[in-house]
Amino acid sequence: MSDAEWMSQEPQDDEWPVVDLRLDVPHSARVYDYLIGGKTNFEADRVAAKASVQAWPALPISMRTTRTFMQRAVRRLTEEYGVRQFLDIGTGIPTSPNVHEIAQGIAPEARVAYVDNDPIVLTHARALMSSTEQGRTCYIDADLRDVDSIIGAPQLREVLDLTKPVALSLIAIVHFVLDEDDPQGLVRRLMDELAPGSFLALTVFTGDTDPVGVGGVEREYNARGIPLQVRDKAETLAFFDGYDLLDPGITLVHHWRPDPDAPPVRDEDIAMYAGVAVKRS
Repeated sequence: MSDAEWMSQEPQDDEWPVVDLRLDVPHSARVYDYLIGGKTNFEADRVAAKASVQAWPALPISMRTTRTFMQRAVRRLTEEYGVRQFLDIGTGIPTSPNVHEIAQGIAPEARVAYVDNDPIVLTHARALMSSTEQGRTCYIDADLRDVDSIIGAPQLREVLDLTKPVALSLIAIVHFVLDEDDPQGLVRRLMDELAPGSFLALTVFTGDTDPVGVGGVEREYNARGIPLQVRDKAETLAFFDGYDLLDPGITLVHHWRPDPDAPPVRDEDIAMYAGVAVKRS
């Protein structure tokens, strides 16, 4: 299907605003979609993705492995820690299973608020709203850099009870927030709004495993107008300052509580740290 044909088949609904997808410009959500094998991407995105893969051929492996970390983290938080509320920021293009599909598959009453500010995600937001009858979901069009617009969104308050524990999920997103915007401070502000007993699940794009290759990815993204910043393990730990990390602490994504039947992955093919922590007070 051509890009024009895909656009003509997009459903129209007065509930959603008309958005300019800028198909001639690569977009982080669509590049990521291509890297994990999705179909919601266009020529500019594929060119950017292929250039990044040329710089570091393991990039698709790292991104797919990060996606499976998200699935494990949501499953374990729901099953083992009794989490029934999730705030997922940097949702990306819906790719099944999404957070609500995993959580509600275990606990049908689970509630999920999705947040993203990417136009392409907004056009697919209906896929994030297919809740079980017992649970609830919503989609909020907002930017991680604007915490007030997230916490103050009426949809959030309709779906989540912030006086009870919430799991804040920030998967493959903070590398698009540059140091000048204080990403660690943004995470702290969000966690400050959540009740004791809440969790933080977060990944950080790193060059520690392959500085040259991952540095090439960073250059390719920035050269194409997608601001991206890789960080080391010490910078990753700063996101969890003040919270209690669950075992095994900060690890590469494939080492965080892997499933017994998970296929083997080489450390050098992964450029993402992961951690899950709990807010005690």
